Amino acid sequence: MSAGVTAGERFRSWAEIQANAARAAGGLEALGVGENGSVALMLRNDFATFDVNMAASQLGAYAVPINWHFTPEEANYILRDSGASVLVAHTDLLAQIAGGVPDGVKVFAVPTPDEIAAAYGVTPEKLRVPAGAEAWDGFVAASAPRTQPPRPSRGSMIYTSGTTGRPKGVRRQPSTPEQQAAGAQEAALFWGLAPDPATVVLMNGPMYHSAPAAYGMASARLGLHMVVQPRFEAEDMLRLIAAHGITHMHIVPTMFVRLLRLPADVRARYDVSSLRFVSHGAAPCAPAVKRQMIEWWGPVINEYYGATETGVVVWHGAEEALRKPGTVGRLVPGGILRIVDEEGRDVKQGEVGEIYLRGPHLSEFTYNNDHAKRQEISLGQLVTVGDVGYLDADGFLFLCDRKRDMIISGGVNIYPAEIESVLIQMPGVRDCAVFGIPDEEFGEQICAHVEPANDAALDAAAVRAYLAEHLARYKVPRVVEFSAALPREDSGKIFKRKLRAPYWEKAGRSI
Repeated sequence: MSAGVTAGERFRSWAEIQANAARAAGGLEALGVGENGSVALMLRNDFATFDVNMAASQLGAYAVPINWHFTPEEANYILRDSGASVLVAHTDLLAQIAGGVPDGVKVFAVPTPDEIAAAYGVTPEKLRVPAGAEAWDGFVAASAPRTQPPRPSRGSMIYTSGTTGRPKGVRRQPSTPEQQAAGAQEAALFWGLAPDPATVVLMNGPMYHSAPAAYGMASARLGLHMVVQPRFEAEDMLRLIAAHGITHMHIVPTMFVRLLRLPADVRARYDVSSLRFVSHGAAPCAPAVKRQMIEWWGPVINEYYGATETGVVVWHGAEEALRKPGTVGRLVPGGILRIVDEEGRDVKQGEVGEIYLRGPHLSEFTYNNDHAKRQEISLGQLVTVGDVGYLDADGFLFLCDRKRDMIISGGVNIYPAEIESVLIQMPGVRDCAVFGIPDEEFGEQICAHVEPANDAALDAAAVRAYLAEHLARYKVPRVVEFSAALPREDSGKIFKRKLRAPYWEKAGRSI
C-alpha cells in the first residue's frame, strides 16, 4: 500500500490528498482567497484537515484552526479576529457553533466520519449538512486544480489558549526557503521525522494545537504513512501501535499517566517494540512517570520545550531524562534562552526567574490585531510565555511553573506544578489540577481538584496526608475537591481556568 493516511476503515494516499489540495486551492482562489488571507477550519484530524492546510499554504494564506470545543461565541471571535472568509468544518461541529458564524463567511461542511462520530457520540441529526453550507467534497471535485507555483507559505495562525482575556492569533511572516529547509532538519532532530518508508506515525493530538499541527504537517510534507486515532483512549492506542507497527508518535504527559493506569495484564497484551521515536511536550511530566514509561517502552522517549510563539528551543532524550530527573532539556543549536528577574536582569545559575526564548530559524511573528501584546512579552529579540524556571550547572533547564499560575500566599511563591507532580503519583489518583483561590488573610490559598481512579476511595484528609509526606506543609492544599472527570481538551490538557473561575467570581476579584 502506498503511503498516506489511515483513519478507521478508510485510507487515502498522499498523492490523492495533494491532488485534492490543488483543486481546493484553485477553488478557494476563485472565491478570492489569496496572500495574507485566512481560511478557518474546525475539523478533527481527518483527510480534509490536510486538504485545507495544504491549499492555504499554496495560496500564501493562513490556515486558522478553531478548537473543537468552542462555543458559538468563541468561534465567532476567532472568525472575526482572523478575518477568515471561509470556514471548513465537520457537520457535527457546525451544529455545535450554530449562530456563531459571521455574515459573509463561506461555510463548507465535511461529513463527520463514522469512527469520529462513534468516538464522540455524535447523534444522526448532527451528521447532515446544515442549511447555508456547501458540501466540501463536492466543491473540491468541481474545482479546477491550481497549477501556478505556490506562494510563500505562512503556515497556520494558531490562537493561543490564553489563561486571561481572549486568545491571541500568532501571525508569522512568510517562511524563506532557507527557513523551511532548516525546519526539516529540526523535525529530524527533535521529532525523528525524516524520509523513510518504514516510518509509521500515529496521530492522536488535535491539530488545532500548534505542536500536533506542526508534527502532522511535517509528516505530511515528508510523505510518511500516518494512522489517525479518532480520540485518545489508552488501550486503543496500544492496539493501534501493535496493529500498525507504529514507529513515531507525538503525545502529552497526561497520556503517559493514562497508559500507566492500565492493568499490567492489559499492557502486556500489546507489542510496542516497533516504537522508535516518541516525542512529548506541552506540559510538565513527573519524573516518576517518565522513568516508568522509559522502563516500559525503552529509551525512545524524547522531550522538547517551547511554545507556539517560539517553536522548539530546548530538547533532551531518554538517557538525559534518567540522569537529570525533571529537566525539560538543554538549549538546541541556534536557540537562545535567558532567565531574568523582575527587573530583566539575568539571574545566577540555579536561581528561579522568568524564561525568555527564541527558537532557531522561525520567521518573525506578531499577535494578530494586537501588536501591543506582542511587545509586552518581548525582551529584545526574545519572548516569554510566562514560564519560570532555572538552569543547573550543566545547562539543563528545569521548569517551576507558569508565572501567571503561580500562587502567592502570604508573600510566599508556590508553584502548582510541583504539587501536581507529587499528587499524580498518589495511589488512586488518576489526574489532578492545583491552583490558587482567594483567601482573605493570605491573599491566596492552595486548592486541589482530584480525579480519582475507578473505585478509588479517597478523601481530602488522605490527600493532605500523602502530600505532607513529600512536601513542605505550606505547599499542602487547604481545599481539596473531587471530580469524576476534570474538564479537559482532547490533548489531555486540563481547563484550569474553568475550575478556577468560580472561586474568583465569588470573591469579585481576579488576583
